[in-house]
Amino acid sequence: MSLDAHVADLCARGRPAARLVAVLPEARRRAALNAAADALAAAGDAIRAANARDVELGKTDGLSSAMLDRLRLDGTRLDGVIADLRAVAALPDPVGAVLERRTITQGMQAEKVAIPIGVVAIIFESRPNVTVDAAALCLMAGNACILRGGKEAVHSNRALAEAFRAGLTAAGVPADAVQLVQEQDRALIPKLLARDDAIDIVVPRGGEALIRAVVECSRVPVIKHDKGVCSLYVHAAADFDMALRLIVNAKVQRPGVCNAIERVLVDAVVATRFLPLLARTMTEQRVELRADARALPLLPGAKAANEADWTTEYLALILAVKVVDGLDDALAFLARTSSQHSDGIITADAQAAERFLREVDSACVYHNASTRFTDGGQFGFGAEVGISTNRLHARGPMGLRELCTYKWVVRGNGNARA
Repeated sequence: MSLDAHVADLCARGRPAARLVAVLPEARRRAALNAAADALAAAGDAIRAANARDVELGKTDGLSSAMLDRLRLDGTRLDGVIADLRAVAALPDPVGAVLERRTITQGMQAEKVAIPIGVVAIIFESRPNVTVDAAALCLMAGNACILRGGKEAVHSNRALAEAFRAGLTAAGVPADAVQLVQEQDRALIPKLLARDDAIDIVVPRGGEALIRAVVECSRVPVIKHDKGVCSLYVHAAADFDMALRLIVNAKVQRPGVCNAIERVLVDAVVATRFLPLLARTMTEQRVELRADARALPLLPGAKAANEADWTTEYLALILAVKVVDGLDDALAFLARTSSQHSDGIITADAQAAERFLREVDSACVYHNASTRFTDGGQFGFGAEVGISTNRLHARGPMGLRELCTYKWVVRGNGNARA
């Protein structure tokens, strides 16, 4: 099938499926998701085998350890994906929720009601669990979705989508509510994203190059899930033990994810005392440090940072360290260089913390906590389509509510405008 024919087929199937799913009762949508979870569990061996094939091909192609970690569905990871799917099925239904109610002119009653967006295209890289998370969230919010994963996870994505669709069919729900793009040719993406008549929004989730490519070619509205150049700022009033513990968690637990930190800012007032502790701790954790001119003499074994280090998403055990002259300097640095994903302050000074939380313009801001909590599951969303760094419609973890739009429902009694 040609690329044009494949795109036409996806779009022709997506809109009718979206209309049917939009009016499914809540119980039918929940049952469909649980049936999909059953189908994934039944196909577990086939899915793990497909994933093992992708991992081996990834090793041959020289994927980084972080990328391979994102790719794997071995051990209990697939069980976790299935559990997340069942968790989404148990979440409160967002569709039909009355967001606002008011009496308008001539005494008419107006309600702002949550409704599905329609057809959602999601373009992502590496992580095959996104296939299931995105499909589950879109369906529970009454949407149809068109999924396009990366070539590194092609076998995993196909096995997951096949099982998910089989579950929908078993539950009597249109399988075309979840479609997987079968072609990996990049030339398909602009063809797909030219179809603003058939697709309502597109969510790109991946590296900087993917995001840029989607934004530049899409006629469909884009909700960006951009790179995570996240930071923790060790304020002058920070507890050192807490700071070290949170930095280790935010950098080391899973360095290949978007909510891991890539930078630590340290207040000049405490730099001479804190940085040697940080160097020892990071050496124990096998983290490479890249430091500015003021931090470098206080960090044995560190390398000198260059300008690119302050805006690089390493997704590896590498951490950039900068000394700043107080809160004002930290805020100015973040305003210049943050990717607006997740940033935090470690301090016992409540006034400084509140100013940081108020002035840092990121999707998620933290006080005395790891940035690793920027996650749909941790926020109680069950799962997420991704972490939006957009300023419109959705920001931060994008769950069920963010996969809805709204309409105004007005009830009258023969009212005519004067």
